Amino acid sequence: MEPNAKILENIRKVEPYVPGEQPQEKVIKLNTNENPYPPAPGVIQAIKDLAADRLRLYPDPAAGALAEVLAEHYGVATDQVFVGVGSDDVLSMCFLTFFNSDKPILFPDITYSFYKVWAELYRIPYECPRLDEDFCIQREDYYKENGGIIFPNPNAPTAVYEDLAFVEDIIKHNQDVIVIVDEAYIDFAGRSALELLDKYENLIVVQTFSKARSMAGMRIGYAISSPALIKYLNDVKYSFNSYTMNLPSIVCGTEAVKDKAYFEATTARIIETREWAKAELSKLGFHFPDAKANFIFASHPDYDAAELFAALKKENIYVRYWGSRRIEQYLRITVGTREEMEILFEFLRRYMQQ
Repeated sequence: MEPNAKILENIRKVEPYVPGEQPQEKVIKLNTNENPYPPAPGVIQAIKDLAADRLRLYPDPAAGALAEVLAEHYGVATDQVFVGVGSDDVLSMCFLTFFNSDKPILFPDITYSFYKVWAELYRIPYECPRLDEDFCIQREDYYKENGGIIFPNPNAPTAVYEDLAFVEDIIKHNQDVIVIVDEAYIDFAGRSALELLDKYENLIVVQTFSKARSMAGMRIGYAISSPALIKYLNDVKYSFNSYTMNLPSIVCGTEAVKDKAYFEATTARIIETREWAKAELSKLGFHFPDAKANFIFASHPDYDAAELFAALKKENIYVRYWGSRRIEQYLRITVGTREEMEILFEFLRRYMQQ
């Protein structure tokens, strides 16, 4: 039964974020940008060694062990690190904490669709400057007065990466507001905005364990910024939910950061497969921006994206399709293992009779 009109007047209504499908059957899963390789061996051993009796106790609310190893890894102080339940949790806390102006925040019109959801959920005014025809941010669009800025680098779902000088230019023009650079895919791309932290007190860099570190199921994200901004984030977190991160995530996340060699090796494998896949897609006539993430945002001039998406799904090959304005002819294809990508291309050649 639908509530009456008076009740509905006081219910917060938003258009929710729609996550990618999570099929339970055996499929070629190239739709949610997960890492195709297992986590570092130390993570697997940590799960085996974790005493079940420890689960009856609350975890460390500060996730101190994880914050410390992240701080050491990135050469920052521990009080510059904020840990949350996936980068979505971290970003949501950032919206709630830092975007409280009457002026609109700015983020691209084609980008991570959760930004718009959080802005509407928290009643934050926003504007979405249009990407150009090559799906690139126009930096001049971010020079105007605003209440804060957020953008991913590389962008999602386009996989376009902007170099550090470009990112710094936007920060330099917005030093009176918070600028958040969402670097979920930075490990597949280039230099990180973390290099700019000592120069700009308004910068927050957010990263995740879900992509390059193969731990999407553990839900670990983090922000690195000045101690002052991290304190404000923690104040909001502790007012919302003190024990946000579970113990297994803290323990396993700590081990993941320690194994630098494994991290670099698996990331290199994905990049190598991505570059090969880009060449194969080009041979088949696909068009795409130069991908610098662990996915490729591709369209084909002769094949309808919705029909191709359905044909792939029928073959138990899952990619991501939105059908949204300006990107209705694009599919986002996660870079899987070489074997998974071979199966994808074998089907595409049959489908296109090439």
